[in-house]
Amino acid sequence: MKTKSFLLLATLLAFHPALIAAEAAPGAATATLQGDAARPAAAQWLRSELYFATGLADAPESGLTEAQWRAFLDREVTARFPDGLTVFEAYGQWQNRAKATVGRLRTKVLVILHEDTPQTRAAIDAIRVAWKSATHDQSVLLVTERVEVSF
Repeated sequence: MKTKSFLLLATLLAFHPALIAAEAAPGAATATLQGDAARPAAAQWLRSELYFATGLADAPESGLTEAQWRAFLDREVTARFPDGLTVFEAYGQWQNRAKATVGRLRTKVLVILHEDTPQTRAAIDAIRVAWKSATHDQSVLLVTERVEVSF
């Protein structure tokens, strides 16, 4: 009996005219994929990932502090890409072929979705140069791929 009552109640709620009208009422919140007028649909988008070594994984006291990282992020990255970015904490390692040892680093992975223009590519390069200048690191790994973006 409980099952039949539940089904009847569910059916009434699903098809009750007042509830259907309320769902279609003007001003009701609806989701659309209209996009963002400031972001052209025809633009070619890139996802750029930059990998920054911030210190030795086995020596937490080494390398940059979180405050130093954020200062770099604010000064060099946010200034160039104020529309947004994402940062992931990561761990990286590689084999030093000359010494046959494994190097382990704390790493920040910076992800920026941006239009593919000469200006944005130059801004990415400027961030890499600024990091190498500030930290004396040999490199900042950059991975770039074409992506489809929808706002």
